[in-house]
Amino acid sequence: MAVMEKKKVPAVFLDRDGTLNSERGYLHKVEEWEWLPGVPEALAMLARAGFMLVVVTNQSGIARGYYDEDSVNRLHEWVNEDLFMRAGVRFSAFYLCPHHPDYGTACDCRKPAPGMLLRAAAELGIDLARSWMIGDKPADIQAGAAAGCRSLLVLTGYGENSRKDAGCGRIHCFPGLLEAADYIIGGAEQNILIK
Repeated sequence: MAVMEKKKVPAVFLDRDGTLNSERGYLHKVEEWEWLPGVPEALAMLARAGFMLVVVTNQSGIARGYYDEDSVNRLHEWVNEDLFMRAGVRFSAFYLCPHHPDYGTACDCRKPAPGMLLRAAAELGIDLARSWMIGDKPADIQAGAAAGCRSLLVLTGYGENSRKDAGCGRIHCFPGLLEAADYIIGGAEQNILIK
């Protein structure tokens, strides 16, 4: 009898700070978290449309000694429960890079490297070619492209400044996550691949 291979699913990979929540710099406490307008609703729309929701976040504050990985994991547990209370959905996973090149060894997970996205794809059965990366910095856009995803820039957080950065190239920009989600769900052009 042939073994059936599990069908891979599309995902939306999401940067955290400046994309989901207000940019505060080295955020690791629940009381510092503030959802950006429309984000819980956008995440619910994407989940209902069949996308797995995966957060991929650089957390150099760990390498710098400002806080530890357990603090970030506790925050992410709270964020997931708060999202469920607000919108009835949860993130499938959170991936974080605790490294910084000035504070330790080089890694393949710190965006713009695609390591977190590739690991998530392998562990969660994600079809990268049908997936999206959304963030507010060139590193987010470049990580998505390197992983084989389509990428979108939101103009929240550092997005307005990033739009002028050469690292973003010719990228679709949106005021926030709600508009980006509308674009994805509305049947965006399948040939928009950032190279």
